[in-house]
Amino acid sequence: MEDVQDRYASVTDPHGITPRRPGLNVSLIPAFLVSLSAFFLFALEIPALGYLVMAAGIALATWLDRVLLRDLLLISVGLVIVSTVSVRADVSWSNVALLGTVLSLAVAVPYLLSRFGYEDHSIRFQWLSGEKWTKPMWAYLLAVPAVGWLVLPFYFVRSGVAYANWPLLEDWTEVARFFVGVNFVGSWDEFFFICTIFALLMRHFSFRYANVLQAIIFVSFLWELGYQSWGPFLTTPFALLQAYLFMKTRSLLYVLCVHLLFDVVVFLAIVHARNPDVLQIFWY
Repeated sequence: MEDVQDRYASVTDPHGITPRRPGLNVSLIPAFLVSLSAFFLFALEIPALGYLVMAAGIALATWLDRVLLRDLLLISVGLVIVSTVSVRADVSWSNVALLGTVLSLAVAVPYLLSRFGYEDHSIRFQWLSGEKWTKPMWAYLLAVPAVGWLVLPFYFVRSGVAYANWPLLEDWTEVARFFVGVNFVGSWDEFFFICTIFALLMRHFSFRYANVLQAIIFVSFLWELGYQSWGPFLTTPFALLQAYLFMKTRSLLYVLCVHLLFDVVVFLAIVHARNPDVLQIFWY
C-alpha cells in the first residue's frame, strides 16, 4: 500500500484534507491497535500489555501501510513519553515539575520529528483560521460553562467516589497549584490529542474513524488523570466534540477557549467537593 502523501496537507487547511484511506480498510487495524495501547497504558495501567499492543500495531503497519507507519510512529513516541510517569492528579511541587516536563516533551518530540525529520507540516498549532468567529461559536462558548455548572458537581459529588481521585487541596498553595495544573493539562490536551494525534490520523482516515481513534486515547488518559466511575460518559462526547470543533474552526485558540472554560468549572466543582462549605454556588 505505498503511495505519495502531501507533506503540507493538514486538517487546518482552508480547503480541508483528503484522507488517503477513506472508508473501512485494513489500515485501520494497526491504527486501532496503537490507539488501543493507550487503554492499557493509562486506563488499566498495564504498561507491558500496552507496549505489546502498540508494537503489534507498528509491526502490522510495517506490513500493510508504510505511509501510515510514519505517523503511527510519531503517535507512539508521544504515548511512550507520557507513559513514563503517572498522570494521576498530584499537586506536589516535584510532580508539577516532572509532569509538566514530560507532557511538554510528548508534544515537542513528535512535532520536531515530523517537522525536521520527515519535513512534514501536518502538525500545526494554528491559533486562528483567519475567519471571524460566528454567532453559533460564541453561543457555544457561553453554553459550555453553563452545561459544566449543571453536570460536573453532580458527577463529582453524587458519584460518591469521583472527587476522591483528585488532590485533597488542604491549603491555598495546593489550590493555586491545582488551578495552574488544571489549566496546563487542559491546554496540553488540545496540543497533543487534537493538534497532534487527531491531525495525524486525519491524513489517512475519514473524520469519523480518525475521531474515534483519537477519542480512545484521549478518554484513556483522562481516566488515569481522575475522570473515573462514570466519567467516560462525560469525557467521551467531550473528546469527540473537541476534534469536531477543531476540524470545523481550524482554530487552536477556539478549542482552547472551550476546554479552559469547561476546566474552570471542573476546578470550582472539585474545590467544592473537597470542601463542601466553600463555593456553595452549585445545584446538584
